Amino acid sequence: MGGMTRAGLTAERLTLAAAELADEAGLENVTVSALARRFGVKDASLYSHLRNARDLRVRLATLALTELADRAAAALAGRAGRDALVAFADAYRDYAGQHPGRYAAAQLDLDPETETAAADAARRHAEMTRAILRGYRLPEPDQTDAVRMLHGAFHGYVSLERMGGFRHHPRPADASWSRMLDALDAVLRNWPPQ
Repeated sequence: MGGMTRAGLTAERLTLAAAELADEAGLENVTVSALARRFGVKDASLYSHLRNARDLRVRLATLALTELADRAAAALAGRAGRDALVAFADAYRDYAGQHPGRYAAAQLDLDPETETAAADAARRHAEMTRAILRGYRLPEPDQTDAVRMLHGAFHGYVSLERMGGFRHHPRPADASWSRMLDALDAVLRNWPPQ
């Protein structure tokens, strides 16, 4: 037990180390063993702080979703309409670029019943997306459709960009991103009737 105290291991410290490892080596390389190696301890030492590998993944997803929500909230402050849309989208894309492993963790499929902290953070994202849409005055179910469209567009673009999907074209990815946001704004302002 003394060794663990010396190492200063806590669930929070392990989660942050897992996040750093995910960004450096990819989410798929975040394992309890890899984390134990990083701290120079045996795998068993981590199990007094983590229930299992799934617990580690959920903690990592929660950290990423919370960081992303905090960034998006700061970007949205005082903005409405197109400005809010662009600020939110840019915060999302910047986070994915700076923290690819954490971003991947934020996309994990989580069980809202048992993984409540992660579910709360995910709910914040949905609420912020709806806050952007208030400026466009969309009724339900159009609002839900628009939330899904925005998430699909942002996540799709960011994922393709992360995989190098836009590398082989002379037009800069930033220019296309900007035009996509213009197009999304136009669609939201002129939402087709049912």
